[in-house]
This record gives sequence, structure tokens and C-alpha cells, in this order.
Amino acid sequence: MNQLDRQYQDLLFELITCGVVKETRNGKTVSVFGRQIRHKMSEGFPLLTTKKMPFKLIATELLWFLRGDTNIKYLVDNDCHIWDGDAYKNYRSKSKDIDLPENLYRNLIDDLNKNAMFPIDNPSRMLSKEEFINNIKTDDEFAEKWADLGPIYGKQWRKWNKIRFRDINRINQHHNQIAGIENPFEEEGKWVRGYEDQIQNLINDLKTNPDSRRLMVNAWNVGELDQMVLPPCHYGFQVYTRELSLEERVGIFNKKKECGEVVVPEFKSVGDMNAWTNKLLDEVIPERAISLMWNQRSVDVPLGLPFNVASYGLLLEILAKMTNMVPDELIGNLGDCHIYENQLPGCREQITREPYALPKLYINTEFWATSDDVVEYTLDTEILSMLIEDFQIEGYESHPSIKFPLSN
Repeated sequence: MNQLDRQYQDLLFELITCGVVKETRNGKTVSVFGRQIRHKMSEGFPLLTTKKMPFKLIATELLWFLRGDTNIKYLVDNDCHIWDGDAYKNYRSKSKDIDLPENLYRNLIDDLNKNAMFPIDNPSRMLSKEEFINNIKTDDEFAEKWADLGPIYGKQWRKWNKIRFRDINRINQHHNQIAGIENPFEEEGKWVRGYEDQIQNLINDLKTNPDSRRLMVNAWNVGELDQMVLPPCHYGFQVYTRELSLEERVGIFNKKKECGEVVVPEFKSVGDMNAWTNKLLDEVIPERAISLMWNQRSVDVPLGLPFNVASYGLLLEILAKMTNMVPDELIGNLGDCHIYENQLPGCREQITREPYALPKLYINTEFWATSDDVVEYTLDTEILSMLIEDFQIEGYESHPSIKFPLSN
């Protein structure tokens, strides 16, 4: 039974019937505080079925985060427009060429041009949202100037700024030289500025110290919040692993046989079959399960939460593939859960729908770069070789999509 959609519908129902009414910076909401979503990945991929979900957009955004990218050109080029509104709002607020509202300015220019001998052609005029997005797609220089969102998720995940006192850095530099590691820091007066790749650190620790209680990635960089177009809503996640029991590993083995992923040859004796099975368990079936828990301060339940659940579910699957583990449990700790007033009709419709069975995710890792494939292997080598098409959802049946307004 699909418990994920049921949990989600219960949260919608609670918000509709018991939510506290609030006036917020971008509209009236009903909200509750401090809820949790839990999902066993063995029950299916966490893509809601009570409305149609655009999995390709979810995968595109996650790969964008993992690349450490903060410029929406990658998203726009891949027909993903989740962040268009934030980028355009940032452009309008920072553009100093005009103080008048866009429509008033356009009408003024049109009026002046009607009887003008030399029509005004002002390339610095305020662009419409459609023109803005088209410029990002076609003009690299424009995209570099206007399409960056500041140090949001990808920047914090892959290049968290850190500053060290120079004398400490000299000690580190000495140790790095002994280890043959190039020092990534640059001196700036008395201080040295560098960065931490939190995703790389996480994967390294999962492979070398999987029982660590420090398997965490944080996006809430207090020193850079004022540079972001939007402070992180889902501000951090933690990973947990455990050893699989022999019974669980045999169950995985049997499931692979049923799916045709393992072809069983003919054996002359039971001993030969047992030896083959044990060898396969040792070499092919993972020894550990991996779970992921994310924390979220602000939750747009109708529009954002279904994306967040599927995105972190996909991240959990990717981390499991990269570390040879089995995806176990996905947990979301949710702070301010809210519905905007103009989203209520769609929510009332969604809670009446009967969930379908959850789909399955298949990941094609055939062309992913690994340390065996390249001389100078890095995490970027592997991530950049991942394509959106490598992630395929199968058996997805859902109710029709529901159009929820986005409140930027």
C-alpha cells in the first residue's frame, strides 16, 4: 500500500482543517509547525501519485545542485524553469536603468516612438520575463551577469567558504606537501580563504567510516545568507548507515533473481549452488543500507514538498549507487508547513484522490566515470558524466497534475 501519498494527504487535511492563518511576505497562508515524513525506499520510489509529478525537472535540479552550479543557465538549457521567477525577481531588483514599473515604461517608450523621427532603441530597458529567460539561453555574457542566484545550495554543498589564519595554513601546507596534496588555499593578508566540498567529504566518509555520526551536509551558511536570492528552505541533511543482516542480503539476492538481474546457471550439486550463491553474496550484494534525513525550515506543502521528497529520494539512490549500499529510509523533518490561500482549492481536490502504487527507479551507471575509467578521477568527473536520461521512472501511474501558483 502507498503510505507516502497517505501521509502527504493527512498533512494537507490537517492544514486545511486545523492550520493557523498567517499574513506572510508573499500572501496569506494556513500553517502548522513541526511535522515529519517517513518513507521506506523498498516500498517504491517516493514520487507522489495523487497528482502527476515532473520527474525530469526534479532530476535536473538535483544534478544542478550536485554540480555546484548556482547559475540557472544549466536549468534553462534543460527546459527546467523552477528558478526562473527568483532569477527574474533578482534581475528586476538589481537593474538600475529604470525606476518605473515595466508596463508603464514600455508604454512610455511606445508613445515617444509613435511620432519620433528617430525611434528610441534602448537595449538597457527592463526586459519582460520571457525576454529575460530567452537572453539567458542565447547570450552567455548576459547569463553570466544576470542568471546567477548567489551562493545557494550547489555552492554550499560543493564549495563552502572557509577562512583560516595564515600560520595554521602553513602547518597544513607542510602536511599537504608531505602527502603530495596540492594546497587549495590562497593567502589574503593575514587570512587564508578556501573551501570545503561537503559532498566529496560525505562520500569519502561513507566509504571509510560509514558509522560516523558526522555524515552531514549543510546549506545554511549564515555568513552568506544576504548574498542569496533566497535563503535555503531545505537547509541540511544527514546520512546514516547500518549493516544488513544475512537474511536481508539473501532477500536482495532473491529479488534480483526474480527481476532477471541475476541469471542462475545449472548446477551439478547443492554444494556447487551454495558456493556460487555465497560468492555472489560476497561480491555483488551490498553489505550496508543507507538512510537520509533532511531538515526544512519552510515548506510549501502543495508545490514544494512533493519536489523535495522526490529530490532527496533521488539523492539517496545516487549516494547508495556511489557507495555500493542499499537505499533504506527517507525522512523529512518539516518546520513551517504551509498552504497559500490560492492553493486551497487544489489541495481539497488532491485529498480526495485514491493513491496508486509507487513507481520504481532505474539508474543506468554504465557511462558514469569511476576511478578505474580516468587517470585523474574526481567527484566532478563522476557527476559531470551523469545525464538526466540515466534516471528512469518505471510503472508510474498518477492522477492528473494540479496547477498550484508559485509564490516567489
